[in-house]
Amino acid sequence: MRQEEQIRLLEGLMRHLDEGTNVDAGCQVRNPVSSYLSEELAAREWDEFFQGHPQVLGLSADLPEPRSFFTSNDLGRPILCTRTKDGLFRAFLNVCRHRATIVEEERRGQKRLFQCPFHAWTYDHDGKLVAVPKEKHFGDVDRECHSLAALPAVERHGLLFVSPDPKGVLDVDALLGDLGPELESWEIERFVFHGSTRYDHAMNWKLAIDTFGETYHFETLHRDSLAADFYGNVQMYDTFGRHHRMTLCLKSIDDLRGKPKETWNVLHGSVPVYYLFPNVQLIMSAAGPTLVRVYPDGANPHQSLSEIGFYLNPRALESEVAKNLAAQRGVSVEQLFATRMEDFARVIQEEDYVAAASGHRGAASGAREYLLFGRNEPALHHYHNTYRDALGMEPLSPL
Repeated sequence: MRQEEQIRLLEGLMRHLDEGTNVDAGCQVRNPVSSYLSEELAAREWDEFFQGHPQVLGLSADLPEPRSFFTSNDLGRPILCTRTKDGLFRAFLNVCRHRATIVEEERRGQKRLFQCPFHAWTYDHDGKLVAVPKEKHFGDVDRECHSLAALPAVERHGLLFVSPDPKGVLDVDALLGDLGPELESWEIERFVFHGSTRYDHAMNWKLAIDTFGETYHFETLHRDSLAADFYGNVQMYDTFGRHHRMTLCLKSIDDLRGKPKETWNVLHGSVPVYYLFPNVQLIMSAAGPTLVRVYPDGANPHQSLSEIGFYLNPRALESEVAKNLAAQRGVSVEQLFATRMEDFARVIQEEDYVAAASGHRGAASGAREYLLFGRNEPALHHYHNTYRDALGMEPLSPL
């Protein structure tokens, strides 16, 4: 992130703290509960957002070296993502071209070749069919025509983009627009994968997304967790087309006061949270990023899952401040940062998502016709208006 932008964000947060203000959407809006409960709308969202729209399936660190791989089944199609021996990112339908058996069942790892468990048809990391056992008995096989079905895949700014549609269009520059250069500045490809976790909840996928849309709830829902480190109901907010960036306010921002602005680091006083349309939160911190991907259960509006990946910053692991703090606690620096990220994920599961699932039950009860989004919740306005616009619906009406 450009230094002048870091200064603007930190100065804006300090001004909100000093003046008792917050970002202002300019109005309240009502969001019909049908946007979370409608089976017809859920089917449209599944088709438009998760079958026909490019997806971020991970960061570069998910494929750390040649011949590494991971699989995904969250889009209703089995997908195999690989890094070839030449270091290129590729993606395929994880389906054998013989009898449609799933080729690779492991979640992630490193292998020289992929072998179908049914008849041992074997593929390399470029998806090429390289072996057909007893081919004389089976009959000649055109190996080029029977390679794994390739999916459009692009690695850009440390993000792994895949279209789940083999005939889909994947233009990352057009997809990200003005946000691309800022993501590039983070050098996301330098981070190291640490681990991941998955959460299933009985709620609409957009309610999970909504939990990342404001800090108004921090002092209540997170009073015994995040409130110790964050100022609640204080943020900076910027949109980039269908994407946005929320900048959350850390209490450590007070340590920057009086220091030369050219030395300010946005991560020392805030946590930038990027939303990438339609379902991704990229949370930046001094320890490293957290990637949250939220999916519906197909066209079912009442169930969703979240895949949360943790990544460590190699530079932070070498900092003297981190080493001293880790030594005081009797743990390694990696354990120190990993624990922080895992604690954050636990807050998402046990606090945010529990509250959101409660909201789904309340919405389904028929007690309310709409949810109310406040002036201090601009991300919620933006989320739902981008969804509605993408589906050709009218924007939410201001109050």
